Amino acid sequence: MQKRIYGIETEYGIIFTPEGRKTLPVEKAIRFLFEKLITTEHFLNVFLENGARFYQDTGCHPEYATPECASPRDVILYDKAGERVLEELQIYAEEKIREERIAGKLSIFKNNTDFVGNSYGCHENYLVDRDVDFYYLAEQLIPFLVTRQIYIGAGKVFQTQDGVHYCISQRAQHIYQKISGTTTNDRSIINTRDEPHADREKYRRLHVIVGDSNMSEYTNFLKVGTCAVVLQMIEDNYINRDFTLRNPVKAIKDISYDATCKRKMRLDNGREYSPIQIQREYCEMAQKYSEQYPVSDELRTAIEMWQYVLDALDTDISKLDQQIDWVIKRKMIQSYVDARDITWNDPRVFMLDLQYHDLRMNRGLYYLLERKGSVERLLNDAEIIKAKTEPPSDTRARMRGEFIKLARENSIQYDLDWSNIRLGNLLNVRVICNNPFETDIEKVAELVRTIQKTNLRKTSLSKLVIQS
Repeated sequence: MQKRIYGIETEYGIIFTPEGRKTLPVEKAIRFLFEKLITTEHFLNVFLENGARFYQDTGCHPEYATPECASPRDVILYDKAGERVLEELQIYAEEKIREERIAGKLSIFKNNTDFVGNSYGCHENYLVDRDVDFYYLAEQLIPFLVTRQIYIGAGKVFQTQDGVHYCISQRAQHIYQKISGTTTNDRSIINTRDEPHADREKYRRLHVIVGDSNMSEYTNFLKVGTCAVVLQMIEDNYINRDFTLRNPVKAIKDISYDATCKRKMRLDNGREYSPIQIQREYCEMAQKYSEQYPVSDELRTAIEMWQYVLDALDTDISKLDQQIDWVIKRKMIQSYVDARDITWNDPRVFMLDLQYHDLRMNRGLYYLLERKGSVERLLNDAEIIKAKTEPPSDTRARMRGEFIKLARENSIQYDLDWSNIRLGNLLNVRVICNNPFETDIEKVAELVRTIQKTNLRKTSLSKLVIQS
């Protein structure tokens, strides 16, 4: 598939630190976050004007799912816009907490683990061709997903019985299966969830739950772009090498503990490869593939970045201390440790690790580095702010976002999911859109005009279904 839909679902960690005897349950803090978004929809499940979805996930985590995006760059843009949406809601929630006369600090983190060992995810979604056998696709993709953490990991300071370790990935330590149907217990590399939110005869939604949440725009783009290239090669039956790992679950943990990225792993065929070597094989195939098959400009850029990053990992990791999250954070912590002549098991090191992921721009250490020009950016602030309220122009998110704006302006009652718009007092007028590439907002505007004319509040309409 040259034309693909992308999405990222990000679960955020949330903590309230009281400054007195009176505290605030996390559940109530989350309700304050949603309070500003109260609409006619479910209170803790809201679609936004940019087409994204914001809801409370299992374990009291606020979760932001990007709108449907048609390119890797767009999906990282709308993922970053989600941070700014949540920051705005956090400021509102903090005002509500003060009104309750509760002293303390509300913090929201874009990371994947807390101090007591719980993990929450960052899930990537890719629309794939239904004709490709799912288990063939998974087997081809798993070695890539296991080893890609060497450039997409967010980094984590872990306290173990053996002392303090700096691991490449936060999520890797919480993976226990190759493939499974659950995202909370027995977490897997690939999830079997088959909810395409599109024409089920044509498409499947690949649900990847093994990646870290990324602060770096560069890392995030590389994560999505490289996976998209590999998927396209699999769909075209181009991959002709077998990298099946003998024990992928063990390998993903072992790789995470090896900051050199060169520890060898055994394949099913008995040969041994380092994660850099496996990634080089995929990257070289992608380079040849891009010379023979149509590939978008963005994916060509991803392949070039991929090659650069692998070369740096192989020869001089410090070249990536402005691009790759785990390298950026390790350098930041090491500078702090050296300046204060402390060790890595100092409690301040663990706080630095956490503070890197604080999404408040005036608190988060990633954003401090960004202001100092110490990280490489792919986006600009103006387009991120625009993406908070404007949906992508080339997917059905445009229809959803336009409808939400019109419905709110005209006080029209409605309910939404990814493929349906329901409206009217009885929610008996419905727009179905199973084509995620649909952008015809005139259908939405005409529907709103029809409702205004017929005054649904006083007139009982027969059920109307519009098929896109």
